[in-house]
Amino acid sequence: MLVTLMIASALSPLAINIFIPSMASIAADLSADGATVGLGLSLYLVATALIQLVAGPLSDRYGRRPIILGGMVLFLVGTLLCLMADDVALFLVGRVVQAASATGIALSRAIVRDVYSRERAAAMIGYVTMGLAVAPMIGPLIGGVLDTAFGWRSVFWLLTGIGIVTIVLLAFDLSETNSETGRPILPQLRAYGELAGSSAFWIYVGTSSLTSAVFFGFLGGAPFIAMTVLGMTPAGYSVWFALCAIGYMLGNFATARLSERFRIKTMMVTGAAISLAATSLSLALIAGGLLSPLTLFAPMLFVGFGNGLVLPTATAGGVSVMPQAAGAAAGMLGACQIGVGALSSILAALLATGSGGAVGLLLLMTGIAIAGLGVALSARRVNAAG
Repeated sequence: MLVTLMIASALSPLAINIFIPSMASIAADLSADGATVGLGLSLYLVATALIQLVAGPLSDRYGRRPIILGGMVLFLVGTLLCLMADDVALFLVGRVVQAASATGIALSRAIVRDVYSRERAAAMIGYVTMGLAVAPMIGPLIGGVLDTAFGWRSVFWLLTGIGIVTIVLLAFDLSETNSETGRPILPQLRAYGELAGSSAFWIYVGTSSLTSAVFFGFLGGAPFIAMTVLGMTPAGYSVWFALCAIGYMLGNFATARLSERFRIKTMMVTGAAISLAATSLSLALIAGGLLSPLTLFAPMLFVGFGNGLVLPTATAGGVSVMPQAAGAAAGMLGACQIGVGALSSILAALLATGSGGAVGLLLLMTGIAIAGLGVALSARRVNAAG
């Protein structure tokens, strides 16, 4: 079931990244400007954040299985709308509906917490979220190749096929893991208020959101630096960018191996500190006039590794604050991560394309990393069972 959950959690980020190389082709085909087609990315992110907030309480009420399956069916509907689109309005509607696949991100974590004890949950979430690293690594490359060879609609045909496979896997491999279904919706929504009043929960949210925002900042600003300043091709960028994704997978693997031996706080602080050290090194080298693909991308291997240590452990801690509302907690965690990450990517793009350049981008990332480490250090020293 872990493999099925890994695929389900990877579908939404894959749909984000695989579409980016086709934006110019879509704009030309649908007679729209690039900024309007770009809404297909920003609206998708907004919808993803909102859906994670709704999916959590719904899964606590009706069960994880029907909600995650329903989200994947809506993803297929949205993908077909994009395929049929002959104007940009229908395409954007399809993109918003596609975002229902975000149920896979939020509920895969809640399902893991249902099945495993807290000390095992961090390890298993580490395995499940490897899909979140693989998708950004291969998505742009696959999308660019398909667009060049067969046109932009082939990208959405591929997403249709992957969506069907995901639904089949979930239907046959995923059993219901929430043993306390049937609770009214309103009390579940009130769980957000209780979570909002928990300082421990916000420490987990803050640590995971700020640490992942370092990566989102790089995602938002690095393409401009790589292609306009360093003169890299999209293919070359994809190869170098894979370092960050590889680092994330290695961090996830380390979490799966070490989370039962070390405290949650220890794992979070270590990961946040590694991310800060990596951005600080890159900033020092680039500010010293040594801007190159190596100095820009190589430290991101360790940013990814730090994320791989922080996100599974912080998520396991966050969904354990109120185990009876694990779905709501997972949704709130995911929404905050996406929201803070989206803001970070926007600020990074503005800095990278403005007078700040690469130094401005790294200053932003380093500042966010400092904040993430500060929040992690404020966490109560609890062990996996405490």
